Amino acid sequence: MTSTDDVTESKILLAEYDRLKEEQKTRIGFRDNLLYFTLAAATAVMAITVRSGQFRLLLSIPAICLILGWTYLVNDEKISAIGCYVRDRLGPRLGELTSAQGAVFGWEVYNRNVAGRTVRKRLQTAVDLFTYLVLPMVCTTAFWCSPVVQPVLMFASLGQTLALAVLGWQFLRRTEQ
Repeated sequence: MTSTDDVTESKILLAEYDRLKEEQKTRIGFRDNLLYFTLAAATAVMAITVRSGQFRLLLSIPAICLILGWTYLVNDEKISAIGCYVRDRLGPRLGELTSAQGAVFGWEVYNRNVAGRTVRKRLQTAVDLFTYLVLPMVCTTAFWCSPVVQPVLMFASLGQTLALAVLGWQFLRRTEQ
């Protein structure tokens, strides 16, 4: 058993850092798996559509991409927020307490300044936009060109298209972060 004398602000901050990095690691794994799951789900729906000839099934792909795309974005935002918090708040506070020279959590700063980061972020955005915007829009367009377009489904697809545009804008807005 430890006494309360063993509890210091530095130890509390280090414990917070450990928990935040664990959450960040978990969110990164979940976010990355969402991309694979989205592609697998879209492929399955396309295969069922081709076999059955039921083109209206293609409209489930934009719905899948919207739901999983928003989930992907929320996790990505939390991952970035954790990094920002560690870099801008937690690290400097711990540095003050320990009189450290330089950044306490140097990786958080170094990782953002590594060569090629901007290109990698833009390429990742292109992959995200392809998965969560282009792919569902191709399916929507294929539905529009099919002989089974019904007014209710047409309105639903237009609503999905608007929602996809908002999702695409959110991906682009986050590219430079």
